[in-house]
Amino acid sequence: PGHEWRVRESIRQMLPAWAAASAVVDTAGNLIVAAGPDRDSVAFLAHMDEVSFEVEGILPDGRVRLARRGGVVTTAWEGQPAMLHFDRDARGQVAESLRGVFVPRDSARSRPVNALVAWFGTDSAGLVTRGVRVGSAVTAYKHATRLANARLTARGSDDRTGSTALLHALQRINPATLTHKVLFVWSTREEGGLLGASAFGAEHGRNLVRVYSIDTFVSSDTPLESPMFAFAPLGRGAVLRGLDDGSITPRSERERILRLANAARIPVQVGTTHGSTDGSAIAAYGAPNVGLSWPGRYSHAPGEVLDLRDVDALIRLIVAAAVAR
Repeated sequence: PGHEWRVRESIRQMLPAWAAASAVVDTAGNLIVAAGPDRDSVAFLAHMDEVSFEVEGILPDGRVRLARRGGVVTTAWEGQPAMLHFDRDARGQVAESLRGVFVPRDSARSRPVNALVAWFGTDSAGLVTRGVRVGSAVTAYKHATRLANARLTARGSDDRTGSTALLHALQRINPATLTHKVLFVWSTREEGGLLGASAFGAEHGRNLVRVYSIDTFVSSDTPLESPMFAFAPLGRGAVLRGLDDGSITPRSERERILRLANAARIPVQVGTTHGSTDGSAIAAYGAPNVGLSWPGRYSHAPGEVLDLRDVDALIRLIVAAAVAR
C-alpha cells in the first residue's frame, strides 16, 4: 500500500488505445478510465496493492524490522524469500530490488509474534548506502506456478487477480455501445484502510447508482476448514459476495446479477465471507456495493491458490454487468 506505481504503469501500458487516451490518475493515485454517456454512472473497483511490509527500522547487523501493511498472516511468511523494493529517486531512476529472506524464529517451540524481521545480506551501513530507508516496501518473491490444469498459486492474488480481471474485461468492451457511464478504477491503499476508494468516493460517490468491488472471496474450500461458512469451491465459477464484514448486497442486486449470469451462461456462486472491499468505503454515499469475486484459498499468505476457470467467469461477469442498464 502506497507503493503501487509499478502496477499502475503496467496496467496503463496494457489498456486498449481508447482507454489509454482517457485514463487519468487522481490525487490518491487511483487509475481511472471513464466510458459512455454521462448518466446512470456505475463504477468497478479493483485495488492495485497487496498485503506486505514496510521497513520500520534497520538494526546494526543489517536485519530490518518490518511493519505490517494490511492483514498479513505473519507466520506464513517466516523463512520465505524477501524482496525490498525502491521507489524512484529525484532523477526518476529506480534501483534494482534487494533479495533477502524473512527471518524465521529460532525454534518452533516459541510462540509466533506479529513482529517480523528480514535480512538482505549486508549490514546497516550497506543498506543505507543502497538507499534503504524507513518506509521502504518489502514483499515476498513473486512467482506463479501452475498446479495441474487450471489451478494457479502465487503471492498477491489479492488483488492482482482482480486488477487483471478488470483489465481483461475493459479490453472486451466497445465504449461506443455503452448506454450509461462506466468508471473503471484501479485503486490504491485498499489493504488496511480502503484509502484510495475513500478518496474516489468523496469525488464521485454521490453520482453513482451502483458500485462493483472486484476482489477475492476468501473461501473455506481448504482441507482443514469447515464448509459451514465462506464455502465457495474452486472451479465452480465466479462468486457474488452476498455478505461480508463491510457490506450486504441488496436482494434486488443479487437477483439482477444472477439474471445477467444466467442469460450469458456464466457460472456463479453466492456466498458470505469475512473481510471488506473498496465498495464499503463508497456505499455511504448511497450506491449499493456489489462484490464480484473468484474463490481463493489462503488469502494474505505467500501461496494463494485460485482456479483460472473462475477468473474467466469473473471477467465475463464484469463485462455483462458493465454493458447492462
